[in-house]
Amino acid sequence: MRDVYFLLLPQLVLLDLAGPAEAFRMANKKVADSYRLHFAAPSRSIEAAVGLQLAALESLPAKLADDAIVVVNGVSGEPVDFNEPATQRVVAWLSSGVIGNAMLLCVCAGSVIVGKSGLLAGRECTTHHSHIEELRRIAPDAQVHDNRIFVEDGSVLSSAGVTAGLDLALYVIGSQLGPRAAAEVARDLVVYLRRSGTDPALSPWVQHRNHVHPAVHRVQDAVSRKPSAVWTSSELSAVACTSPRNLARLFAEHAHCSPLDYVQLIRFAFAKELVTQSKLDLERIAARAGFRSAQQLRRVWARWEPRTPSAFRAAGSL
Repeated sequence: MRDVYFLLLPQLVLLDLAGPAEAFRMANKKVADSYRLHFAAPSRSIEAAVGLQLAALESLPAKLADDAIVVVNGVSGEPVDFNEPATQRVVAWLSSGVIGNAMLLCVCAGSVIVGKSGLLAGRECTTHHSHIEELRRIAPDAQVHDNRIFVEDGSVLSSAGVTAGLDLALYVIGSQLGPRAAAEVARDLVVYLRRSGTDPALSPWVQHRNHVHPAVHRVQDAVSRKPSAVWTSSELSAVACTSPRNLARLFAEHAHCSPLDYVQLIRFAFAKELVTQSKLDLERIAARAGFRSAQQLRRVWARWEPRTPSAFRAAGSL
């Protein structure tokens, strides 16, 4: 179980906290005991920007496990007030070396606070558009990008403002628990699962899922859980509780592909994992992924991956 520490300051922007915290909480419903949430601050209570009082907060941790996650949330106000005592204590804590090998997530103006501590020196990063120039002044040795949802540089990840913190949390969940878990969390939160422009293309597990139609999601969930099942048009439409013709219409409108094309994509994704994560021959992989033969798998494989399965296995990449 990974510990996730949210660092809270007076005039906290609640959406910076609530979005990522809810994503990590819901991830525990998909993969049990994945994250343990902590809410830490320089004082036992603070007042958020909207006036809400947050109390019984934990102290700033004296040490962190290597697999811990620290989330520095944004605060209201431009520029960030570094004369505020609580902010000074957090900057000093960040500068102390306690972060070590932990993952550091900067949300909104949290990037400016982390930049003040020196932890962004030599790194690529971003922040809310209204803090971009401030971050460049605070962290002149950082490469500050604008117009980004989030930026990843090693163990330090930074996001643009407010709701972008949720995108960042979903990305981390996908990296640690798998894209299917992130897709399910995004669906339950009724948000898109996005990545920044410099990140790799979306995994097949999350393609065609940027919609909120429950029947289509129900079919996609069923196929993702059991890619090798016999998924005929009738079987798929039964899951959706509609006719094959209507299901095809719903998929075209909301997922922008046909139901059977989606089945092939998920089977390809499953086969792709088996190619790199097992020593099974292609016939056995084809059978486990729901293909009639290795030949059929090769035909479908070529639609999404230019390298042959053997070349892909040799490269050892996903």
